[in-house]
Amino acid sequence: MAEAGPQPIIIKKINKGHGGHHGGAWKIAYADFVTAMMAFFLLLWLLNSVTQEQLEGISNYFAPVTASSSTSGAGDILGGKTITEDGASANSTSRDSVTVDLPPPKAGTGGQDNADTQAEGSGINDNAASASAEALAKAEQDQFEQAKQELEKTIAGIPKMRQLAESLMVDNTPEGLRIQLVDQDGLAMFPSGGADMYLHTKSLLELVAKVINELPQKLSVSGHTDAVPFVTDNGYSNWELSADRANSARRSLIHFKVPETRFSRVVGKAATEPLMEDDPKNARNRRLSIILLRGTGDANPANSKDAPPKQEALPGLGEINRQQLQESGSVPAPAATGADGGTQHGPQDGSVAVPGLSLQLQPAMEAQ
Repeated sequence: MAEAGPQPIIIKKINKGHGGHHGGAWKIAYADFVTAMMAFFLLLWLLNSVTQEQLEGISNYFAPVTASSSTSGAGDILGGKTITEDGASANSTSRDSVTVDLPPPKAGTGGQDNADTQAEGSGINDNAASASAEALAKAEQDQFEQAKQELEKTIAGIPKMRQLAESLMVDNTPEGLRIQLVDQDGLAMFPSGGADMYLHTKSLLELVAKVINELPQKLSVSGHTDAVPFVTDNGYSNWELSADRANSARRSLIHFKVPETRFSRVVGKAATEPLMEDDPKNARNRRLSIILLRGTGDANPANSKDAPPKQEALPGLGEINRQQLQESGSVPAPAATGADGGTQHGPQDGSVAVPGLSLQLQPAMEAQ
């Protein structure tokens, strides 16, 4: 028997490939991730774009309804029990629930049974408040229109003041009834560069004061100059001049029985708000502007007890303001009452009757 030869050694070499970039499985995982991120950002966008009412409606839509899921007995709602038995409507598979009182939703279905009734009641109240506010605003507007007509008719009925008719401008603005005393060419309200008004300016201001005393609104007084440069050696300019003229008008109105508490602001605006915008150096840009501020004043119908409450920007802010006014004692002085029981709006000695207003026009006070 022949001897066996040496056992041959067989070496197998296997060339391992890269598997085509891991077989492409990463692409599926990446696509799932991108899809999930797109859905997430889409959800964020939807939550940001819908209103609070819509969110409440969606939440209310998915609110669970009251139904028993008991499978005992017949499997119906009573679960094989009579309605008089304890636990007939209990759900043995449900967990203890927690009751949270939430306001009724403004949109959507379901919720409390009286949500619609409350919404209707709220809508009626809002409509009533809106109608009342509109009626009060109309009453105030009628006051302004009547005051404007009476003022124009009065100045036209006094021969000595007809020349000043062009110097008196009355108009209605969103801020309130605006009365302006305007310079004319050759007829100024103040001396050049001065704040001591002329005698005819005081007479015109007294007529304006009589109209102001007939209305309850608070006042805004502003002084205006033209655009002609004016600066003294000590830096006194149109800004100081316009402010001094506005304060001079305030002092004259107080002299003519306008309560000091009626003034809301007194400002000087120099030439920043020209009356003749195309001609800033025109004489009519020099003027006094007195505005009866719309919706202000303690005796204003809009502030009466019957007026709808105003929405406060911060809860409790109005109460704080009222307490501060009471502590400071800022109460308008009552009008004097005559012997016949009527209200006196001015002195009676040496006065001139003003037609249409049942008022008195006293001679203007001397310049200080």
